[in-house]
Amino acid sequence: MSELQAEPSARSIWSGRVSIGLVNVPVKLYTMIKDKSFSFRFVRRGDACPLKYERVCTLDNEVVPWGDVGRAVEVRKGEYVVFTDEELKALRPESTRKIAIDRFVPLGQVDRVFYDTSYIVAPDKAEDSYGLLLKAFQKRGVAGVGRFTLRTKEYPVVIYPYREALVLTTLRYSDEVVDPHAIKEVQEAKEPSKAELDMALKIMDNLTGEFDIKEYRDTFTDEVQKLVEKKIRGEIIKVEEPQAEEVRGLMQALQETLAQMQRS
Repeated sequence: MSELQAEPSARSIWSGRVSIGLVNVPVKLYTMIKDKSFSFRFVRRGDACPLKYERVCTLDNEVVPWGDVGRAVEVRKGEYVVFTDEELKALRPESTRKIAIDRFVPLGQVDRVFYDTSYIVAPDKAEDSYGLLLKAFQKRGVAGVGRFTLRTKEYPVVIYPYREALVLTTLRYSDEVVDPHAIKEVQEAKEPSKAELDMALKIMDNLTGEFDIKEYRDTFTDEVQKLVEKKIRGEIIKVEEPQAEEVRGLMQALQETLAQMQRS
């Protein structure tokens, strides 16, 4: 099992309860995914002065104060339906501080293409009911499917056991996910020849092994950090042009890849 290395958040982002019928388990949610990407600021090139953005009307180029800013949906080109804050507030789902489990399904039955954002489900204070819920999930080998409201949106969710804890993952709605076979190029993909398939399978067999996430690095973030340190030290930066890759036909690429593997 791969080692997880991100530092946990100091504070939970939500607290409430997991509700199964009349059973309520007090829980807190912690962010599970921590984005390590660099956050760049836009600046003026000459003196690195940070830029700010203002709300400018496209008709008269006037800056619009926050008090005059509303929300709208464009229904036709240049035609908008405007909403008041009160109208939108009335449409938002009520926050019940509850994760309602509707049913249990076998682990793996929820297609991962619907997975969105994951959170660690932790017990709220010293609650015995959390341990009971976790053990029941593990014994049955199931995931709980339900819904809950986070901030102003209701999400379908799946809760499942992971590393002696429970994890909640919000799900995408079915009309948010594209069927791959709706893509013309996918429909028109050609069948491979037997020789091509045989070579591809041999390459796959040679590369088959165990998954270890530590073998992969965010090289862009690493290189940006190195570049930041060089610039702080005042080093001269030389940018090298990337070399163009040789274009090969499919069969040639398969043959050369297999030959390289046999030599190594």
